[in-house]
This record gives sequence, structure tokens and C-alpha cells, in this order.
Amino acid sequence: MKPLTEREIRSAFVNCTKGEAKRLSVPRDLADRPWDDLDFLGWRDPQAPDRAYLVMPSGESHVGVQLRSSDTGSSQTRRSMCSMCVTVHTGGVSLLVAPKPGKAGKQGNSVGAYMCSDLACSLYVRGKKDAGVGGRLRESLTLEEQIDRTMTNLAAFIARVTA
Repeated sequence: MKPLTEREIRSAFVNCTKGEAKRLSVPRDLADRPWDDLDFLGWRDPQAPDRAYLVMPSGESHVGVQLRSSDTGSSQTRRSMCSMCVTVHTGGVSLLVAPKPGKAGKQGNSVGAYMCSDLACSLYVRGKKDAGVGGRLRESLTLEEQIDRTMTNLAAFIARVTA
């Protein structure tokens, strides 16, 4: 993924107002992100841990969605699988919910998916971040095919949000 500027990130969001996009917490370490290993940019809001954001390439531009986590802060001991990258975590998967854009979102319509809590799917798939014992299942897919699957799953989620 090519490095993004704060302006590009803020203009990518489809399920919040321009004012909300202007106020959201963009990571301060954009220059230090491992852009060559990222397929999308995902982060949690440090001031509001129940909020998360992701921005992914879409054609010549980017599309971003704001997310809410249903985590209550309790310690999870169950193993769960991320529906995007198929990484298994003990307590490291959250149900993240994105409100639909426009009138539908104002009426409370939303789309949810179980995702890596830290939104570091790209790093888990590439083996750059460790999910612990049994975190990455042995697969016959190549790394490129695993990356494609992750991006296809993420694109399908974004399509459900924007539909």
C-alpha cells in the first residue's frame, strides 16, 4: 500500500460526516507505518478504545469506514478467528460494527464482522506479527493468495457497509 497522508485518510471515510472525519483520531505515526507490508490501514482510537477505523485502496482512491467495538473490556479466553485474514487469536478478535452511510446509518442500520482487534491482518498474514501458538493455520494457499483472500473479504465487508 502506498503511504497515505492525513488529508487522504480523512477524505476517504464514507460512513461519517465531514465534521466527524475532521475530528477523528488519525495515527500520529503515519511516517513509521510498515507501508510495504500493509494492504490496508487499520487502527484503534487511543482516546476511545471502542472506536476503530480502516482505510483500504479502492480503484484510484481509498475508502474508509469508522467502526465500533462491542468489547466490554473483559478478559476473553476463547479462541476466535478473524473473518478477514483467518488468523486465530485468544482474546484478540472483536466484533467490529460499521454504521451504514446516510439515512440508513442514522436509523441505526449497521454491518458487523469479527476482525483482529488491532486491525493488523496484513502483518499476521505475512508473519510479521505473531498471533501466538496456532494463530496462523497451515494452508496450501500461497502468501499472495492469502493476501488476496484477506482483501476480498475486506472488500466484501466494505461493499455490505456501503450497499
